Amino acid sequence: MQLGVERLISNKILRKSLHGAKIALTGHPASLTSHMVHSLDALAGCSDLTISAAFGPQHGMRGDKQDNMIESDNFVDHKHNIPVFSLYGEVRRPTDEMMATFDVLLFDVQDLGCRIYTYITTLLYLLEACAAKGKRFLVLDRPNPAGRPIEGNILEDGWQSFVGAGCIAMRHGLTVGEMAKWFVKHHNIDVDLQVIAMDAYDPNAAPGYGWPVGELAWVNPSPNASSLNMARCYSGTVILEGTELSEGRGTTIPLEIMGAPDIDIHQALHKMSELAPQWLHGAFVRPLYFEPVFHKHAGKLCQGFQMHTDTMHFNPNTFKPFRLTLLFLKAIRLLYPNYKLWRQFAYEYETGRLPFDVINGGPKIREWVDNPGASIHDLDKFLKHHEQEWFDSVQEFLIY
Repeated sequence: MQLGVERLISNKILRKSLHGAKIALTGHPASLTSHMVHSLDALAGCSDLTISAAFGPQHGMRGDKQDNMIESDNFVDHKHNIPVFSLYGEVRRPTDEMMATFDVLLFDVQDLGCRIYTYITTLLYLLEACAAKGKRFLVLDRPNPAGRPIEGNILEDGWQSFVGAGCIAMRHGLTVGEMAKWFVKHHNIDVDLQVIAMDAYDPNAAPGYGWPVGELAWVNPSPNASSLNMARCYSGTVILEGTELSEGRGTTIPLEIMGAPDIDIHQALHKMSELAPQWLHGAFVRPLYFEPVFHKHAGKLCQGFQMHTDTMHFNPNTFKPFRLTLLFLKAIRLLYPNYKLWRQFAYEYETGRLPFDVINGGPKIREWVDNPGASIHDLDKFLKHHEQEWFDSVQEFLIY
């Protein structure tokens, strides 16, 4: 398999249209070739290319911001003597001064395949900025580690935010190149877009089911995206950021586990099995105890569970992390009716709405959890309608 950046570097014909242009790269620590050379270094090593600037998304080009929602500063890369601009600091959209530093923008960012992972929001903002300034845009495509499966509701129009760039399903099933094509059409963006596709990438192939296991090393695309297992679980566990339950931040396996100090996990798992045993399929669910050293419930013993997708029993088509996490929330609400679930704080530049609703692209998911009369069937029917709608909307943009 060849990544998009590797195809560009190895193919002089693909690079020909870039000759004489000032080129900027959007990247982060996982912007690497399969031989572990950073894309910025690899591209700068092409004598026929002129790299004039770089951009870093959330967590920074260096990926040094460990906690969530920590801004990065601009800096100068002294190795290449170019400015590196932060798109998660004073601004989230590039300024006119930043846009003046290049003619062509390359986007080589490893995504996780989930709507709220902010790299696709940055992708949209950059597409719009390049359209406004008449700049070319090249996506150097990368794998979606969550693979092709689609799950979750589509964001309601009017609920767009930095964690919800458009009316997209939670687990969207697209690569960044495919998502760029979807954005261009559905957001009516008049931009000169080219996707440098991967070669020999099969998003349905075992054992990676989206990730080329054995060919491409896992490098954290953000500090808490520490494994392929996390990437597969993320579209479910991330919604706990809007709750008082722990998503495992402050442990060594963040966003692979969930729990709290004041629940009985065995009771919760029993209730989950009663309500929807089919939503526990596709991966192993293991009860565990954990004590976060920072973030929610720091220093407190929590009861919870971990999802394991790293065995031969993993089935990407039956593993439903979004439903599984909602099932956990429903069980908690039924077992502990007065439990304070919904966390209120400034979340990703949103201050007037509940973070849980911002994450889920509207209030309907929270209302289902809180309504004791709302059934598993109600939620499943709602989600399946959205999943089919999203599936139909993306077929024309699939490359692989």
